[in-house]
Amino acid sequence: VNNSLRLFPAHFSRENPKSEDAERRRAPGSMSASEHIGVCFGYLGAVSCLVMSCIGAAYGSAQAGLGLCRAGCRDPNMVIKGIIPVAMAGVRGIYGLVLSIIIMSGIRTDGTYGQYNGYMHLGAGLCCGAAQFASGIAVGVVGEAGTQATVFQSKLFAPLVLILIFTEALALYGLIVGMIMAQSGQRRVDG
Repeated sequence: VNNSLRLFPAHFSRENPKSEDAERRRAPGSMSASEHIGVCFGYLGAVSCLVMSCIGAAYGSAQAGLGLCRAGCRDPNMVIKGIIPVAMAGVRGIYGLVLSIIIMSGIRTDGTYGQYNGYMHLGAGLCCGAAQFASGIAVGVVGEAGTQATVFQSKLFAPLVLILIFTEALALYGLIVGMIMAQSGQRRVDG
Protein backbone atom coordinates (compact mmCIF):
# COMPACT_ATOMS: atom_id res chain seq x y z
CA VAL A 1 0.00 0.00 0.00
CA ASN A 2 1.34 3.39 -0.93
CA ASN A 3 1.79 5.37 2.32
CA SER A 4 0.95 8.64 0.60
CA LEU A 5 -2.54 7.33 -0.22
CA ARG A 6 -3.41 6.16 3.30
CA LEU A 7 -6.32 7.86 4.99
CA PHE A 8 -4.94 7.34 8.47
CA PRO A 9 -1.38 7.82 9.67
CA ALA A 10 0.74 4.71 10.13
CA HIS A 11 0.61 4.89 13.93
CA PHE A 12 -3.15 4.11 13.82
CA SER A 13 -2.62 0.94 11.76
CA ARG A 14 -2.73 -2.43 13.55
CA GLU A 15 -0.52 -3.96 10.82
CA ASN A 16 2.44 -1.74 11.65
CA PRO A 17 4.62 -3.34 14.37
CA LYS A 18 6.08 0.09 15.19
CA SER A 19 2.67 1.30 16.38
CA GLU A 20 2.38 -1.60 18.86
CA ASP A 21 5.83 -0.84 20.25
CA ALA A 22 4.93 2.82 20.53
CA GLU A 23 1.71 1.86 22.31
CA ARG A 24 3.67 -0.12 24.91
CA ARG A 25 6.22 2.66 25.36
CA ARG A 26 3.88 5.60 25.63
CA ALA A 27 4.34 7.93 28.53
CA PRO A 28 2.14 7.63 31.61
CA GLY A 29 -0.81 9.96 31.30
CA SER A 30 -0.73 10.08 27.51
CA MET A 31 -3.76 8.89 25.58
CA SER A 32 -4.23 6.48 22.70
CA ALA A 33 -6.40 7.18 19.67
CA SER A 34 -9.38 5.29 21.12
CA GLU A 35 -9.09 7.30 24.35
CA HIS A 36 -9.09 10.53 22.32
CA ILE A 37 -12.31 9.35 20.68
CA GLY A 38 -13.81 8.56 24.09
CA VAL A 39 -12.93 12.00 25.45
CA CYS A 40 -14.38 13.62 22.32
CA PHE A 41 -17.68 11.78 22.77
CA GLY A 42 -17.72 12.61 26.49
CA TYR A 43 -17.40 16.32 25.83
CA LEU A 44 -19.95 16.02 23.02
CA GLY A 45 -22.38 14.54 25.55
CA ALA A 46 -21.87 17.44 27.95
CA VAL A 47 -22.29 20.02 25.20
CA SER A 48 -25.38 18.37 23.69
CA CYS A 49 -27.02 18.14 27.12
CA LEU A 50 -26.49 21.80 27.89
CA VAL A 51 -27.37 23.10 24.42
CA MET A 52 -30.54 21.05 23.99
CA SER A 53 -31.68 21.87 27.53
CA CYS A 54 -31.12 25.58 27.03
CA ILE A 55 -32.92 25.57 23.67
CA GLY A 56 -35.91 23.89 25.32
CA ALA A 57 -35.80 26.33 28.24
CA ALA A 58 -35.51 29.33 25.92
CA TYR A 59 -38.38 28.21 23.71
CA GLY A 60 -40.59 27.41 26.70
CA SER A 61 -39.82 30.72 28.39
CA ALA A 62 -40.48 32.67 25.20
CA GLN A 63 -43.79 30.96 24.47
CA ALA A 64 -45.00 31.18 28.06
CA GLY A 65 -43.83 34.80 28.18
CA LEU A 66 -45.93 35.62 25.12
CA GLY A 67 -48.96 34.11 26.82
CA LEU A 68 -48.15 36.10 29.97
CA CYS A 69 -47.99 39.37 28.03
CA ARG A 70 -51.22 38.69 26.17
CA ALA A 71 -53.04 37.66 29.34
CA GLY A 72 -51.60 40.61 31.29
CA CYS A 73 -52.97 43.05 28.73
CA ARG A 74 -56.48 41.76 29.31
CA ASP A 75 -56.24 41.19 33.07
CA PRO A 76 -53.31 42.72 35.03
CA ASN A 77 -54.03 40.36 37.95
CA MET A 78 -52.91 37.42 35.75
CA VAL A 79 -49.29 38.58 35.65
CA ILE A 80 -48.28 36.85 38.90
CA LYS A 81 -50.08 33.60 37.99
CA GLY A 82 -48.63 33.76 34.46
CA ILE A 83 -45.05 33.80 35.73
CA ILE A 84 -45.33 30.16 36.87
CA PRO A 85 -44.97 28.63 33.36
CA VAL A 86 -42.10 30.98 32.54
CA ALA A 87 -40.20 29.98 35.67
CA MET A 88 -40.90 26.29 35.15
CA ALA A 89 -39.55 26.50 31.61
CA GLY A 90 -36.33 28.09 32.84
CA VAL A 91 -35.64 25.18 35.17
CA ARG A 92 -34.91 22.98 32.12
CA GLY A 93 -31.68 24.88 31.51
CA ILE A 94 -30.61 24.30 35.12
CA TYR A 95 -31.17 20.55 34.76
CA GLY A 96 -28.97 20.51 31.67
CA LEU A 97 -26.29 22.53 33.42
CA VAL A 98 -26.24 20.14 36.39
CA LEU A 99 -25.82 17.03 34.25
CA SER A 100 -23.24 18.71 32.00
CA ILE A 101 -21.14 19.49 35.07
CA ILE A 102 -21.47 15.88 36.26
CA ILE A 103 -20.41 14.57 32.85
CA MET A 104 -17.46 16.95 32.57
CA SER A 105 -16.25 16.06 36.06
CA GLY A 106 -16.11 12.41 34.99
CA ILE A 107 -14.01 12.95 31.87
CA ARG A 108 -10.41 11.94 32.52
CA THR A 109 -7.45 12.63 30.26
CA ASP A 110 -4.99 10.44 32.18
CA GLY A 111 -5.37 7.48 29.83
CA THR A 112 -8.10 5.67 31.81
CA TYR A 113 -11.07 7.07 29.89
CA GLY A 114 -12.05 4.83 27.00
CA GLN A 115 -14.67 4.72 24.31
CA TYR A 116 -17.20 3.04 26.63
CA ASN A 117 -16.98 5.98 29.02
CA GLY A 118 -17.37 8.48 26.19
CA TYR A 119 -20.35 6.68 24.70
CA MET A 120 -22.07 6.44 28.09
CA HIS A 121 -21.55 10.16 28.68
CA LEU A 122 -22.78 10.95 25.17
CA GLY A 123 -25.89 8.85 25.80
CA ALA A 124 -26.46 10.56 29.14
CA GLY A 125 -26.19 14.01 27.57
CA LEU A 126 -28.52 13.16 24.70
CA CYS A 127 -31.05 11.52 27.02
CA CYS A 128 -31.24 14.47 29.38
CA GLY A 129 -30.98 17.11 26.66
CA ALA A 130 -33.74 15.62 24.51
CA ALA A 131 -36.04 15.25 27.53
CA GLN A 132 -35.45 18.87 28.54
CA PHE A 133 -35.97 20.04 24.97
CA ALA A 134 -39.29 18.22 24.60
CA SER A 135 -40.44 19.25 28.05
CA GLY A 136 -39.55 22.88 27.36
CA ILE A 137 -41.67 22.86 24.21
CA ALA A 138 -44.57 21.34 26.16
CA VAL A 139 -44.30 23.96 28.90
CA GLY A 140 -44.22 26.75 26.34
CA VAL A 141 -47.28 25.57 24.45
CA VAL A 142 -49.29 24.75 27.57
CA GLY A 143 -48.13 27.90 29.37
CA GLU A 144 -49.07 30.21 26.52
CA ALA A 145 -52.50 28.72 25.85
CA GLY A 146 -53.29 28.07 29.50
CA THR A 147 -52.41 31.55 30.70
CA GLN A 148 -54.58 33.15 28.04
CA ALA A 149 -57.46 30.76 28.73
CA THR A 150 -57.29 31.46 32.47
CA VAL A 151 -58.13 35.10 31.77
CA PHE A 152 -61.54 34.00 30.46
CA GLN A 153 -62.12 31.10 32.87
CA SER A 154 -60.32 31.29 36.22
CA LYS A 155 -61.18 27.66 37.05
CA LEU A 156 -58.62 26.57 34.45
CA PHE A 157 -55.69 27.72 36.60
CA ALA A 158 -55.51 24.54 38.74
CA PRO A 159 -55.56 22.20 35.71
CA LEU A 160 -52.92 24.40 34.07
CA VAL A 161 -50.60 23.98 37.04
CA LEU A 162 -51.27 20.23 37.09
CA ILE A 163 -50.34 19.91 33.41
CA LEU A 164 -47.18 21.91 34.04
CA ILE A 165 -46.27 19.54 36.88
CA PHE A 166 -46.64 16.57 34.52
CA THR A 167 -44.31 18.22 32.00
CA GLU A 168 -41.86 18.80 34.87
CA ALA A 169 -41.98 15.07 35.57
CA LEU A 170 -40.90 14.38 31.98
CA ALA A 171 -37.90 16.63 32.46
CA LEU A 172 -37.02 14.89 35.73
CA TYR A 173 -37.21 11.46 34.07
CA GLY A 174 -34.61 12.53 31.53
CA LEU A 175 -32.41 14.02 34.23
CA ILE A 176 -32.57 10.89 36.41
CA VAL A 177 -31.81 8.49 33.56
CA GLY A 178 -29.02 10.79 32.38
CA MET A 179 -27.49 10.82 35.87
CA ILE A 180 -27.60 7.03 36.06
CA MET A 181 -25.93 6.77 32.65
CA ALA A 182 -23.34 9.39 33.57
CA GLN A 183 -22.53 7.48 36.76
CA SER A 184 -22.12 4.27 34.74
CA GLY A 185 -19.79 6.17 32.43
CA GLN A 186 -17.52 7.03 35.37
CA ARG A 187 -16.31 3.49 35.96
CA ARG A 188 -13.18 2.10 34.43
CA VAL A 189 -13.65 -0.67 31.88
CA ASP A 190 -10.67 -2.86 31.02
CA GLY A 191 -10.37 -4.55 27.70
